Amino acid sequence: MSESDFFATAPSGIEPLLAAELAELGAVQVKPARGGIRFRGTLETAYRACLWSRTASRILLPLAELPVADSQALYAGVLDLPWEEHLAPEGTLSVEFSGNCPGIDHSHYGAQRVKDAIVDRFRARCGQRPNVNRHQPDLRIHAQWRDGQATVSLDLSGDSLHRRGYREATVTAPLKETLAAALLLKSGWPEIAAAGGPLLDPLCGSGTLAIEAAWIAGDRAPGLSREHWGFSGWLGHIPALWSRLLNEARERWATGQSRIPLILASDHDPKAVRATLVNAGRAGVADRLRIERREWIAVEPPPGPPGLVIINPPYGERLGEQDEVAALYIQIGDRLKARFTGWRAAVFTGNPDLGKRMGLRADKVHTFNNGPLECRLLRFRVEPECFVRPLPPAPTLPHKGGGSTRLPLPSVGGGWGEGAYGAEDFANRLRKNLRHLGRWAAREGVSCYRLYDADLPEYAVAIDRYEQWLHVQEYAPPASIDPAKAQVRLQQIMAVLPTVLELPPENVFLKVRQRQRGAHQYQKQAQQGRFHEVREGPARFLVNFTDYLDTGLFLDHRITRQRLGELAKGRRFLNLFGYTGTATVYAALGGAVSTTTVDLSATYLDWARRNLELNGLNNPWRRFIQADCREWLVEARERYDLIFLDPPTFSNSKEMDGHFDVQRDHGELLQQALRLLAPGGVLIFSTNYRRFHLDRDALTAWRIEDWSRLTLPQDFARHPKIHQCYTFQHETV
Repeated sequence: MSESDFFATAPSGIEPLLAAELAELGAVQVKPARGGIRFRGTLETAYRACLWSRTASRILLPLAELPVADSQALYAGVLDLPWEEHLAPEGTLSVEFSGNCPGIDHSHYGAQRVKDAIVDRFRARCGQRPNVNRHQPDLRIHAQWRDGQATVSLDLSGDSLHRRGYREATVTAPLKETLAAALLLKSGWPEIAAAGGPLLDPLCGSGTLAIEAAWIAGDRAPGLSREHWGFSGWLGHIPALWSRLLNEARERWATGQSRIPLILASDHDPKAVRATLVNAGRAGVADRLRIERREWIAVEPPPGPPGLVIINPPYGERLGEQDEVAALYIQIGDRLKARFTGWRAAVFTGNPDLGKRMGLRADKVHTFNNGPLECRLLRFRVEPECFVRPLPPAPTLPHKGGGSTRLPLPSVGGGWGEGAYGAEDFANRLRKNLRHLGRWAAREGVSCYRLYDADLPEYAVAIDRYEQWLHVQEYAPPASIDPAKAQVRLQQIMAVLPTVLELPPENVFLKVRQRQRGAHQYQKQAQQGRFHEVREGPARFLVNFTDYLDTGLFLDHRITRQRLGELAKGRRFLNLFGYTGTATVYAALGGAVSTTTVDLSATYLDWARRNLELNGLNNPWRRFIQADCREWLVEARERYDLIFLDPPTFSNSKEMDGHFDVQRDHGELLQQALRLLAPGGVLIFSTNYRRFHLDRDALTAWRIEDWSRLTLPQDFARHPKIHQCYTFQHETV
């Protein structure tokens, strides 16, 4: 069997473990590279890597490395590859793209260009094209652009390899299975298990560490439970070879189960215990683990040889609970020193300084990334010579009789308002809003809505839910507020949100919102270039939580967009100050015969194009014009039946001639726009300037209706001045 080059991806810190795994599986020329490990081997080697690697995220088969200067070069290079050798014309595919190639400013568009090239080649050579299937395609393609080169690969793994198939129940911020396996390997668990030593995980969460420990000790292939792979529909797949490897893995698991030593998983939270029981059952190791609800201070070592205690406690710095969590670290250290002498211990922490509270000297420290967080694995020998004088004690953890379900929320008096609410008050308000708005959102089919808007003055943030993501905007505190107190409040907010919303912390995005003037209002907040797809009614939109002041989707305009869609059928639609084209999408979906979107920003116009493409609305009747709307209106002559005018409150972009103030200039702007309104047409004007007063005296020739209340969504009802909205029609209508 011939050899090929492959690439195994892995997060930072895991690469040495992955390299050792691949070498043991028969790979040769194993070399670290950015983002993973390059290796060489036969197809059997790659299959074994998919099935047996505990630490790899994906196994890729590179097809080509192409010199790519822009999006057109990417298209041309991909078009030349022999895709008919890998996929049947009637098959399905999906494409993932990473990198910021010139002309490609987000991954969705890069993937679109690669997909277009592939299907165009099939059309030209086979007369038909494969369809897109994002969930279980026959062929999953990965393209990455870096430093003028695009690497195009087949993803043999399909879904990420951390998805072993057993996780059904979960708790807040669970460890990925690949990271859990890496921590166990680095902590020496294979050697301890082989010697018959037990494992204890006293803060087991959803049981990932305990389950991975059982699979390692029992020689179970981590991919054995998966039913679909990236190579399942690939024309180069050899089913007989794969079947042989599966049978071999099943035989090894049948033999290895008897070698699993005692594994104890416990937690003070009954939800965590239930999650561990469910997941252990799905993983086939429920009868091999001892799972119980127990406080950490009540955990005892079992009789027999010493083993490994492995703990993933809360990360105090990350969760804004440093003082409270420090007390837990002290308890961990005291318990280890008092009851576990002779054992090995491993603590995975996002704050190594808290590890010093344990009063134990770490003999090894390893760095791993847990999502976006750089964390440390602290390894200890629990021996008297490793004990150090403990630091002064931190505040003790309050104990609620019968065992609490989570660490107490931090509470700090004082803040931005007159009152002194604690973080529990914020959590309670959040839960109340979630019950009320969550039922409303489920009933109305709304997946993106405002959950909280400075309801408690102490916690002055706006929190918007976008499906499984949260966008948090902190209102900049006045100069009279102590910055340290403001920071504490913000830490409390970021601590509470993942717990109450049951979302991983990496799905929570934070921005400081303050009045933007001059050029600052158009500057990027960051340069991550990450877009996420969300749904709103019949439409899909790309949102960005990091790079701009706003996400690209104004949630308070939800009803306004719906009304535009209802009015659009058979009409010519004009979107002035079009932003990311969300109103244009609704008009097009509503049946507008043509749409014209005008905006000064090339970035926003490109974003608008992507939004229309995402909804299958890219055709010649969708025009995009980059221009200053005020100047464009002076020259425009075409008539429109439906116009949406949503100008900024204030703008003095360097590309504009002079500055714009909506209160001062709206009369003239409206008159210019209304000049283009066809008989029987409707213009909808909206502004978010809270002190806006419509100059009706300048607009007496028009019939005006105030739609401000009609277009106010329920999630913004507590702030009715969030926007003002008016409709204009000819007085004779």
